[in-house]
Amino acid sequence: MPNAAPLVHLQPEEQPFWRVKSLEVMSPDEWESLCDGCGRCCLVKLEDEDTAEVMYTDVGCTLLNDQTCRCKDYPNRQAKVADCVRLTPHAVRSLAWLPHTCAYRLLAEGHDLYWWHPLVSGDPETVHAAGISVRDRVAGPEEDFTVAELLERITDWPMEDPSVRRD
Repeated sequence: MPNAAPLVHLQPEEQPFWRVKSLEVMSPDEWESLCDGCGRCCLVKLEDEDTAEVMYTDVGCTLLNDQTCRCKDYPNRQAKVADCVRLTPHAVRSLAWLPHTCAYRLLAEGHDLYWWHPLVSGDPETVHAAGISVRDRVAGPEEDFTVAELLERITDWPMEDPSVRRD
């Protein structure tokens, strides 16, 4: 992957957990820390019934805070949003719509995390500073749009593999 953090050869005990553990053996805290807080997976997606193609919109889930790029009610999200997908190692490997920048997808595909990922940078703001997050790119919450309007909000940027450079 271009622009992913370079692999540094450290002793196993010095390696960060995401380089030495598979997704399946990570602790719940390690698993949750993989989320970079970009919010891309919380954008409304539309599926073409004929082709099964999934298209992103720039419209957020009703629970997406478009400034923090986090869920407003993460513990209860699946009870409140019927089609909210709970990521698991199996799901990560089978969901083609996960953004190419997603840490879960990167690790499942054998890549390292990008430099702007909070686990690499040590700063949760780097995902926003690098232009990866949905901050200032969300048209509004899904309840503000009709289905016809959602069709007009289809966009490609959430699935782009951005040209991320080190600053």
